[in-house]
This record gives sequence, structure tokens and C-alpha cells, in this order.
Amino acid sequence: MAKGLQGFLWTMLLLFCAIQELGSWAVHTAVEGPGLGQPGDPALLASGRVKRGWVWNQFFVVEEYTGTEPLYVGKIHSDSDEGDGSIKYTISGEGAGTIFLIDEITGDIHATERLDREQKTFYTLRAQARDRQTDQLLEPESEFIIKVQDINDSEPRFLEGPYIGSVAELSPIGTSVMQVMASDADDPTYGSSARVVYSVLEGEQHFTVDSKTGVIRTAVADLDRETQDRYEVVIRATDMAGQLGGLSGSTTVTIVVTDVNDNPPRFPQKMYQFSIVETAPVGTAIGRVKAEDSDVGENTDMTYQVKDEEGVEMFKVTTDSNTQEAVITVQKPLDYESKKVHTVVVEALNKFVDPRFVDLGTFRDQTIVRVSVLDVDEPPEFRPPSNLMEVQEDAHVGSVVGVVTALDPDTANHPVRYAIDRSTDTERIFDIDAKTGAIVTGKVLDRETAGWHNITVLAMEADNHSQVSRASLRIRILDVNDNPPELATPYEAAVCEDAKPGQLIQTISVVDRDEPQSGHRFYFTLAPEATNNHHFSLLDIQDNTAAVHTQRVGFNRQEQDVYLLPILVVDSGPPALSSTGTLTIRVCGCDSNGAIQSCNSTAYVVSATLSPGALIALLVCVLILVVLVLLILTLKRHHKSHLTSEDDEDMRDNVIKYNDEGGGEQDTEAYDMSALRSLYDFSEIKGGDGGGGPGEGGPGRNPASELHALPQWVQSPDLDFSVFRDYICRKVEQADEDLSVPPYDSFQTYAFEGSDSPVPSLSSINTWSSGSEQDFSYLGGWGPRFRQLAALYAGRRGEEDSEES
Repeated sequence: MAKGLQGFLWTMLLLFCAIQELGSWAVHTAVEGPGLGQPGDPALLASGRVKRGWVWNQFFVVEEYTGTEPLYVGKIHSDSDEGDGSIKYTISGEGAGTIFLIDEITGDIHATERLDREQKTFYTLRAQARDRQTDQLLEPESEFIIKVQDINDSEPRFLEGPYIGSVAELSPIGTSVMQVMASDADDPTYGSSARVVYSVLEGEQHFTVDSKTGVIRTAVADLDRETQDRYEVVIRATDMAGQLGGLSGSTTVTIVVTDVNDNPPRFPQKMYQFSIVETAPVGTAIGRVKAEDSDVGENTDMTYQVKDEEGVEMFKVTTDSNTQEAVITVQKPLDYESKKVHTVVVEALNKFVDPRFVDLGTFRDQTIVRVSVLDVDEPPEFRPPSNLMEVQEDAHVGSVVGVVTALDPDTANHPVRYAIDRSTDTERIFDIDAKTGAIVTGKVLDRETAGWHNITVLAMEADNHSQVSRASLRIRILDVNDNPPELATPYEAAVCEDAKPGQLIQTISVVDRDEPQSGHRFYFTLAPEATNNHHFSLLDIQDNTAAVHTQRVGFNRQEQDVYLLPILVVDSGPPALSSTGTLTIRVCGCDSNGAIQSCNSTAYVVSATLSPGALIALLVCVLILVVLVLLILTLKRHHKSHLTSEDDEDMRDNVIKYNDEGGGEQDTEAYDMSALRSLYDFSEIKGGDGGGGPGEGGPGRNPASELHALPQWVQSPDLDFSVFRDYICRKVEQADEDLSVPPYDSFQTYAFEGSDSPVPSLSSINTWSSGSEQDFSYLGGWGPRFRQLAALYAGRRGEEDSEES
């Protein structure tokens, strides 16, 4: 027993040691860092293992702390701390020194700020333990986390709102409308802060919501869009699984009730009345009716139809797709005298019928439409309306073609008068009796000229010509045999000189302008004047054609090169008419194969070109025209040489333009005075005293003597321009008579200064005196610029005076 007790004690001791060892591992954090366990380290144990580490529990801090003192978070501790204050604890990382503070001696950590888990759920920091004296690390730096512990401080929120859903009317109970979902920012892993349940705050009479999923469903089966087409439902979401103290949020859900075709069309009235005049044309709208439908959209689309037989025959109903109205139109002409009132049954029915609601009743409705026909004064009506008449083309003028009849449809039955619209019968080929309506011929008819006539006959009331009706009448001219048959073309045939008897030369046919009802039948024979013909024969082929054959052996074109064969053609009548046509047959030379080589000067060979005689005549005409043109040109040139005169001048060569200013009295070479003098060398000056003899123009003349002809403008009250008028007239006559030169312009402008000019003009146009009659002493008063000119003319005047003396 003692041994058993001893064994039990040893067992308990071992169990205790094991438990202590496990506890040490649970609360210690063994750290093996660099520098630990090195040789010579005083902390090194005999076994060679350093057993040092941080000691702390998991750190939590409650969010939204509202206390005035810092909130205690936890404590960090090194197992080497003996409590003597030789170890200094520090932290670093997120919020270190601002949010979280640590007691350097004890290692206690406090939170100094209010935290929000929804913004940040945890903070990561690092802890250090240093020797206070040497500031050496006693423990390796270690990382730890401070978690923010959640509290229920966030209410559920509907983030996807506003919500709008729809459900069809008359949907069964439990029909899903839509789903709403609320979100809670609290920690879903901690407690029930984020567990949300849903409930209906408003609208629970018509809708429910699933507390867990948020699916909204119908609570009743009689939702009627026509009664209420939308509902505002308030849904609430509560956290803490709906327990007391949980936070909640709400949202408004708009539920629209959509339409179904559950209402039939209904006419507001059971009878409608309309009126229309009897002359209304087919297709005229009488009126509109509309059936009301409480539904919307395509559920209101409807069609209308006429149900009674009378209405179907007289009227037509169509549906206006825009307004969904029934449009009633006239389908047949109305007649007040026949029927004054029409009754029409119109039915309206939905175009789209929902089979789920057929048991609600018939989706159609009927109404009665009463149409009153109004009487109007109508024009006469043609009866019967036949528009075809026939008349023989040989009918005499005044023959009756036919009779038209028109009656007044009104009750008054006014007398009717007839006329022909002359715009359709401008030649007045037909006339009509105004009272009886008999149509007669007004001129001789000819079917071959016009086989049909289209005229318009007018019928009007005798006392009211505004009531007019028209009828188109076609008159066919019947044929009589009044035109003889004729050869289809002026036939020409050719026969070879070596032709044999019985050889076919030509097949002929005829035309006849008449058109007998039984068709044409023509008979061919040789004319009586060709009975002695022994050269050719004529064979009637019995198909309105005939064949011409040779009747002898060979022909000689030297003896006779052309044969004229008269042919008599007779039609079948009645009466039988005939005509004679001539077939021209030419004798031609042919080769061995029978191909025609030559006939006469124009036949076959040059039939498409000009004859040699015509070519020669054309060449002679061309030569005559060339000779006439050359003769005309020669006469014009000779006439031009006689019109030239020695004393005539070309004014185009007498215009000299100068506009530069002189250089003063020292400039003696600025102007060529001889050029100025030559401008006025008229015939009168040449013959005067100042003209000089033939030797005066030599190169040895004095320049001063060459300038005596410069005239002076002297204002005179009796100026005579006859010399210039005669000169210009001669030039105009020469230009008009000479047709061989281009038309040069002969217009010249002569201008001179007025009487107010301080310096007289130098122009010699109106100067009548010669050089010997002028006094140039006035040039001395013109100033320094004209001093040289005054000296020249003054010197010339002195020389003339000395010569005269």
C-alpha cells in the first residue's frame, strides 16, 4: 500500500509539471533572435537554449468609447522584467504615440481617441524592450495587433433605393413583386449587430415582405389598376435579428399595378344619329363613334364591324388606329328618293383578348347608328347608260345615229334639255335634238379618215342649267365598199435576157382601205389593153396575191429594155370596185448564175447614187461660184485704189502725246519743235507764204526758221470750224465706201482751254493766221520757263521783218 501511495504521488507530480509546462507555452512567446545563444553570453544556460520572450494576451479595444479617461487596452511584458524599472517599453506602428500610448515602466497600453470599427477594424504595432541604462534591446522587436471590438452603432441602410416595382393587376396572392436588401456596417462575425430582418410598416393590407430575404409579395388577389394604379409601401430593416434595442432603417417602395385586358369595350350611347346628302360620293365619311375601354395600351386596341346586312351593303366601317374610333363611310351611292333613313348596327370588340379573363364576360359591345339621307337637287341621269352607237359611213347628212335619254331623279321631275360638248366635236360632225336627244349626222362621214368618234353629251334641267350631267358616247362608223383596191407598192421587176418561159418574175399584192366584215378577197387579171401581150403571164394564187411569169424564151434589151404590164385588180364588193396598176419590168444582163449585172443607167447599179449628168452639173455650178468670188474680190481691190487721195490724212497718225515738264530756260533740247509743227501742216498752210519752197526743208536750215509755223490760240467771237467738219466728213465717206478694210475707229476728241486759263493754249487747231502773220512778243510775259521759246520766236520775227524791208 505504501508503494502504491508513493507511485500515486509521483504520478501527480509529473502531471503537475506537465500542466505547468503547458501553461508556460500558452502565455509565453519564446523568441529566438539573432545574437541570442552566442558563446560567452551570460544568459546562456547550460543546455545552450535561451528561454526569454514577450508575455501578453490578445489586445481588444471597444469602439465608440465615450469615457473621459484613456481606455485601457492591455499590457506587454517581458519575462526577464524583475519589476525594478530597469526595462523601458516602447511601441511603434499604426497609431503609436497618437492613438495608443504605453507606460514605459509597466508596459500598459491605453487608447486616447474614440475609434470606429467601420472605418478601421484593427491596428498593427511593434513592441520593444530596452535596457534603461544602456538602451540595448533586451527582447527582439515583436509585432502585435490591436483589434477594434464592434458594438451595434450602425443601423441598416437601403443602398439601392429608391425602389420601383410592378405587378400585374388581378395577380394571385403571393406573387413576387421585387426584392429589397439592406446593408449593416457592423461586424457580421461578432454578435447579432449585422443580422437584419425585414417588415412592412405601411401597405401591409396589400403586400408582405419576407423577413429574411426582403422579397415583396402580393397579399391580396384583387388588385385593380382601374381602382388604384400604384401603391407606396414602406419596408423596415432591423438589426440584432429584430430583438429589442436593435437599430432600424426604412425605405419606400413604389409598386405600379400594370394593366391586363380585364375590361370589355363599352359604347357610351346605344344610338347615334348622322345625316348626309344623297350626292355624297362613295368613300365620304359620315361620322365617328368610339367605344370606351378602361384598360390602357394595346388592351384598348379594338376593331369595329357592321353586323346587319343592310348596313354591310351600303356602309363601311374602318378603325382609326390613332384614336381607336370607328369611321363610318359611304360604300354605295345614296338615293333620297329610294330610302330616306338607314339603320346600321356597329359592333366593337377588343383586338387582343386575354383567355384568363374570358369568364368575366363578353369583350364586345354594339350600338345603333341611324343615317338620314338629305335630299338635294340632282342633275339628270342618263338611262340606259349605253355609250355605243353605230352608223354607216355613207349615211346622208341629217341621218339619225341614235337617241339618248336622261331623266330628272328628283321628285319634281323637271324637263331635260340636251347638248353636245363641242370641245369633243370641234368639227361639228354630229348634232343633237335639244328636246328629244336624237343624235344626227352633221357632215359626210368617212370611215377611212376617222373610224371612231368620241363625243360628250350634256343633259341639264330646262330651268336650271347648272344641274348638268355628262355621258361619254362612242360612235362607230361602219364600213361600206367605197375604195377600190390598189397595188401595195409601185412594183418594179427585172428579167434576165436569157430568161426561160415560166420563170417567176414578181409576186404582187394589193391594199384596200375598206374593211369588209367578211374579209378581203381580190381577183387579178391582165388589163384589156394587155390582152395581146405574149411576153408575160399573170397567175392568181387565190390568197390575195398574184404571180407574174415569163411567157417566151429570152429578151433583148437592145430592142426593148422596159416592159409595162397593166394589171387589173377587183375586190369582192359589194359593189365590186377595181383599179389598174402597172408593173414595170426591166430587161437586165445576168451572169451564169442568174445574178443581175446591169439593167440600164440607173437601175440596180447606181440606183443609190447620183447619175453622171447630175455630177457634171454639180461640178459646173461649183466652178461658176469660184469665178464669181474671184471677180468680186478683184473689183473691190480696183475700186479701193481709186479712192486714195494725196491730201487725205489718217487721223490715227496725227496724235502725239507728251506730258513731261521742261527743265527751264537752260533746257533747249526738251522738245522737238519740228514734230509739233508737222502736226498742223494742212494743205492751206502748205500753200501759204510760210510754206517755203522745196529747198527749205534741207538739213542746212536754221532750226529757228523751222518753227515759224507754230500757231497761237486767239479767242475770236466768230470761229469757223468748217475746215475740220469737211475733213471729218471726207474721212467718214471714205470709210463707208471702202468695204475691203477693217472698221477702224474714226472718233477723235478735240478739247481746248477756256477763256479763264491764265496762259493761252498752244493748240493750232483754231489758228487761222500763218507764221508770218503772228506776233510772238507775248511769249516774253510767260515767265522764265518760256524765255528760250520767246527768244526763238522773237528772233524769227525780226528776221522776217528785215527780209520784208
